[in-house]
Amino acid sequence: MGRVGRFHKRGFLMEKQNITLSLPREVLKKGKMLAAKKGVSLNELVRELLQMTAENEEGYRISSDRQIKRMREGIPLGTKGKISWQRDELHQR
Repeated sequence: MGRVGRFHKRGFLMEKQNITLSLPREVLKKGKMLAAKKGVSLNELVRELLQMTAENEEGYRISSDRQIKRMREGIPLGTKGKISWQRDELHQR
């Protein structure tokens, strides 16, 4: 295991752990250039991108679960579950 440390994110104290990544040289080079352009370390850039990705995934999952629940419950159409028309009546011209 790598070293364990702590850092603050949005007012919370979070434990951190070092990891080893293998990246293609060109990706690493572009990452370093992007980090320098943003004025952050490559480590911070990777951490922020991973955090944003994880938060987006969680938000998507929550939203998806909410929509699936709504579909299962159905939408009240004011018919109280009774259909008072025939399909052919709807398509008459």
